Amino acid sequence: MTSAATEAAPAAQAQLTKKDFESDQDVRWCPGCGDYAILAQVQKLLPELGVPREKTVFVSGIGCSSRFPYYMNTYGFHTIHGRAPAVATGLKASRPDLTVWVVTGDGDGLSIGGNHLIHAIRRNLNINILLFNNRIYGLTKGQYSPTSERFKVTPSTPAGSLDAPFNPIALALGAQATFAARTLDRDLKHLGETLRRAHDHKGTSFVEIYQNCNIFNDGTFKEFTEKNEKPDNTVVLQHGEPLIYGSNQEKGIVLNGFNLESVNIEEHPERKSDLLVHDEHCENSTLAMILSGLSGYDGLPLPLGVFRDVVRPCYEDGLSEQIEQALARTGPGDLDALLNSGETWEVAP
Repeated sequence: MTSAATEAAPAAQAQLTKKDFESDQDVRWCPGCGDYAILAQVQKLLPELGVPREKTVFVSGIGCSSRFPYYMNTYGFHTIHGRAPAVATGLKASRPDLTVWVVTGDGDGLSIGGNHLIHAIRRNLNINILLFNNRIYGLTKGQYSPTSERFKVTPSTPAGSLDAPFNPIALALGAQATFAARTLDRDLKHLGETLRRAHDHKGTSFVEIYQNCNIFNDGTFKEFTEKNEKPDNTVVLQHGEPLIYGSNQEKGIVLNGFNLESVNIEEHPERKSDLLVHDEHCENSTLAMILSGLSGYDGLPLPLGVFRDVVRPCYEDGLSEQIEQALARTGPGDLDALLNSGETWEVAP
């Protein structure tokens, strides 16, 4: 190779590391907060995706989780309460080449931001929405949130909340999410795998992350995170595999009409062929919706993993096509000519 050719060859891009995605800002969450684990897993994953930092954007609203953009050495927007999905929609529509992550919480995303969230999901932009769910308002000191359980006693509900809590996965599926998943802040391997699946999905990926607030709602998910309780209270969804769980994988789930039931397959091995097999690619969302109804408190386990992963056209792709068609039909246009067309008048000084 000649020296001229050598000079013309682009320099090899250095492999990024987790440290490259860490900003110079001090992380200001309470010691022991589950947000630290989520932040670390995102920073660990991003270098493996091969997306340049200048092509990566984090958008957040208001709340503890929404400090996320400060801690990422990428572009970011810390927007206003509940409006992160709206800002992300505008960004992705105008710059479809960017990888956009939305970070929100159960208060920010499901209360004041609920309307923006469901419309972003139904439009199916190619963005990733991470909803940190700790069942409480942490930043404003422990008021009940849209996911708090009924009769939750908090400063804003001293006699107990009467509201029925939102089910974030069911809400996303109701908006026809093309990707809906649930994971835990304390299961680092599962969390990392779920985040990767979300990024790889083309369309809106919605990930609910059970996240512990050790100051205002400590231990709210201990049935699903503690080593001695988790096996009997959770079931991992794996495409094409039967729903089996338990300390010794001795229990399974069967579908009886529209109801799910647990059976002991050690005691009744003949029921093994009846076990429900998970199909995350099913175009009909009915099965995923039935699974989303399992809470982990009704004698059946809490599902973790991907509920649904299907393909549907992305909003920004359709928008780009419409713009190209309009340009081909009418040309690039002239703003000055437009403003001076039709009936115009001058205002006298």
